[in-house]
Amino acid sequence: MTESAKILIVDDDVRIGRTLRLYLKREGYQVRIATDGEEMWKCFEDDLPDMILLDVMLPGDDGITLARELRKISDVGIIMLTGKDDPVDQIIGLEMGADDYVTKPFDERQLLARIRSLLRRRTAPPTSTKAESGDDNQKILFDGWEMDLFSHELVSPSGHRTELTSHEFRLLEIFVRNPGGVLSRDQIMQKLYERDWSLNDRSVDVLIGKLRKKIEEDSSQPKLILTIRNFGYKFAGRTTKA
Repeated sequence: MTESAKILIVDDDVRIGRTLRLYLKREGYQVRIATDGEEMWKCFEDDLPDMILLDVMLPGDDGITLARELRKISDVGIIMLTGKDDPVDQIIGLEMGADDYVTKPFDERQLLARIRSLLRRRTAPPTSTKAESGDDNQKILFDGWEMDLFSHELVSPSGHRTELTSHEFRLLEIFVRNPGGVLSRDQIMQKLYERDWSLNDRSVDVLIGKLRKKIEEDSSQPKLILTIRNFGYKFAGRTTKA
C-alpha cells in the first residue's frame, strides 16, 4: 500500500515542513524533514525514502541542483515545490529529472493526490503480463527501433540499448500504442500523470523534447513525434509487433 511509503520533505520553511509532516502522517505515511541539501543527504543515506518533496529555493545547493544529483544515483520519486511565478524553475526541474511539481501556495489535498498518483505509477507492475512466457507480441518495432514492453528496454536501429527514464518509456509506449492518432496534451497527461493538463503546464512538452533527443535523427526536425499545432502530438512511425 502506498500509504506506508516513506516521504522526505526538503524545505527550509520550518512551518511548511511541520504542517506537511503532520498532514501526511495522518494519511499513514512515514515522514522526515530536512531543511537543506546537507540534511537531505544524511536522511537519504540513513533511510532511503520512496519519495522526496523538494523545494526549489533552498540555502546552499538549490532544489534543481539536488534533483540533478539525486537522479545520478537513484530513481527515487521527486516532486518539486516551486514558486507560483517561476515557470522556468518548473521546466528546469523536470529536465533535471523531477517526476512532477506543485506550485506554492498549494492545497494539501492536491499535493496528496499528486503523491498518491506518483507512488501508484512507481509501484505498478509492468504493462505486459505475457512476456514471461516468451510472448513476442510484447515487442513493438517502429522505424528500425525495437521496444520491449515487459523488460522496459529500447534498442536503436544500430543495435544499441537506449536508456529511457520511466516517464520517457511510458510516453513512448503511449505513442506506439496509438500510431497515426493525434493525442491532445490533456489525453497524454491523463495517461501519463493521471491528472488534467492546465495551460501553464509544460511537463508534457518538456518530456517530449527529451524523448525526441533520444529517438529522432534530428530533434529540431522530428519525423516520429510530430507537433500538431494548438492541439497536441502525433506519432508518425510505422509500428509492427515482433
